[in-house]
Amino acid sequence: MDLRVSLQALMGRSLTRAAVAASVAAGLALTGACGGGGAGGDDSLTVGLLLPGGGASRFGQFDRPLIERKLKELCPHCPAAFAATPDPAVQRQQLESMITRGVDVLIIAAVDPELLRPSVEAAHRAGIPVVAYDRLAQGPIAGYVTFDGAKVGRLQGEGLLKAMGAKARGGQIVMMNGATTDPNADWFKRGALSVLKGKVKIGKSYDTVGWRPENAFVNMKGAVAALGAGNIDGVLAANDSLAGAAVSALNATEVRPLPPITGQDADLAAVRRIVRGDQYMTVYKPYKPAADAAVEMAIALGRGKSVESIATGTVDNATTKDIPAVLLPSVSVTVGNIKDTLVKDGMYTIAQICPPQLRSACDKAGLT
Repeated sequence: MDLRVSLQALMGRSLTRAAVAASVAAGLALTGACGGGGAGGDDSLTVGLLLPGGGASRFGQFDRPLIERKLKELCPHCPAAFAATPDPAVQRQQLESMITRGVDVLIIAAVDPELLRPSVEAAHRAGIPVVAYDRLAQGPIAGYVTFDGAKVGRLQGEGLLKAMGAKARGGQIVMMNGATTDPNADWFKRGALSVLKGKVKIGKSYDTVGWRPENAFVNMKGAVAALGAGNIDGVLAANDSLAGAAVSALNATEVRPLPPITGQDADLAAVRRIVRGDQYMTVYKPYKPAADAAVEMAIALGRGKSVESIATGTVDNATTKDIPAVLLPSVSVTVGNIKDTLVKDGMYTIAQICPPQLRSACDKAGLT
């Protein structure tokens, strides 16, 4: 999918339907004050939040609580209707359920932007503005908040080349890309390739269905079988879940030493792998500025106001031009700067990163 980005500046300001399956209804949770409806009312704005994961996922651990906290700060009496699922069909039902419920505005991180498009169009017809979060939704969205995907990919590519050392000239790598249904995955891939092309040989490149680690595990084992255990000099893994699957597959096939592996999202398990030496780097995306911008956009749109003062640029999707957007920068994290990035920002404490079995490695990394 071609994502055309027009940046004016890089930094931005940091119901239930009978036909809806029971699993969808169970996935909808209401937090905050009771009541809702009444579009435009400062004290009665209901914000629908749809995420592709909850619980232990990045979206459950960081995005949801940050969004809900900012919403409570800016609009104390605005309830939030929340739903999370990795299943695109279920997410579409969840969105339709929120439309029926009569939410005033939606923040959506789409599992499958194309599949969700008819429901986004239905929200538009119902007068419900949609803020696309993290992933560019299709259809008439009113705002978009994400991190610069090309920059993420470049950071991964640059990190991998640095870790490969002399093998960065002519060495062979495996690319573990994200799902083709996620437009960000192609954005990341193109950013990485802009750095890697002409320098390394791409022995295998996989688009991981659903971003699922089990699929990445199978693909990585297949790459080892096809290329040979000693012929993989690096792994460009698009996020930390895929990186973890790659490490597991390489361990299962007894590849030693492990080649350098990239990641994204700064998952706690990935940070520990970096300390241990099993993963070279991850891309840290400070979630608070993104959550803050999404809530600011949602509240403005729900009250019928412009978001031009919040947006830092514009993007186009397949149906809509010049969508107001906030595109945020990311940070490369390796073992040497964990303390100055993740710990300093309060994402994790040293105690969280360093269980007893990693104490020696943490001491060596200066995590004391």
